Amino acid sequence: MDQTVTSSAYHIVFANEKGGTGKSTTAVHVAVALAYQGHKVGIIDLDPRQRTSYRYLENRDATMQRLNIDIPRPFYEVFEEDNLARLEQMIAQMAENVDFLLFDTPGRDDKFARFVATRANTLVTPINDSFVDFDLIGQVDPETYKVRKLSFYAELIWDARKARAKADGTTIDWVLLRNRTQYVEAHNMKRIVAALGELSQRVGFRIIPGLSERVIYRELFPAGLTMLDKKYLGRLATSHLAARQELRELIKHLALPQTADQIAADTAATRSKPKLVA
Repeated sequence: MDQTVTSSAYHIVFANEKGGTGKSTTAVHVAVALAYQGHKVGIIDLDPRQRTSYRYLENRDATMQRLNIDIPRPFYEVFEEDNLARLEQMIAQMAENVDFLLFDTPGRDDKFARFVATRANTLVTPINDSFVDFDLIGQVDPETYKVRKLSFYAELIWDARKARAKADGTTIDWVLLRNRTQYVEAHNMKRIVAALGELSQRVGFRIIPGLSERVIYRELFPAGLTMLDKKYLGRLATSHLAARQELRELIKHLALPQTADQIAADTAATRSKPKLVA
């Protein structure tokens, strides 16, 4: 993707009408990863009841104060009202000060989640590798496992993408994030992969690897830390190093644009490197 963020924030929406897919954990890790890259990042939690990402980042602030440390952190808010105009105001205010604005949506059908999804630059839908989660986007034949029809959610996103392209020429990059793949039986995984591939050709989403089911992600929540905060995680086990690599792969496959400042910094760094002499 060769798009560059300049004056307005690039919107990344994490949306799935099913709960338990690792949506909030993924959103926070992506936000912190972007902050580590030097970007200004904001995140709005649209689930005032659970407010998982908001609480995660509150814990991060508390850890910074307790340990007297300075680690990259996103700006964060929780939307607690029932008024679309107020949400638009919150988005506009935060977007003025960040390069990337992330949204963590509830695991249910929600009007505010729909609103931000249709205005996303990148829409990330995390799913677990099971036909229970697959049912969110499509229904399969019980014998052949071929896709029979799109789900309501897939049709909603499909229509939103068409409307967005017609309105302002923007293409929503819809990304399906496969979480918790290591616990799926091999034969069943092949069926899921085949069904996802078939459906992706019909509705145009990308499929990328996500995060495996690991205890470390739950253990990090009370301190608000992520797999990138290696200096404060103690001695890492092999599985933890693998988890960090998973996160790096996730960020790479999201293929997000760079900000103008980041491009300038990277260019300057490249020019400053000593040249090899044959």
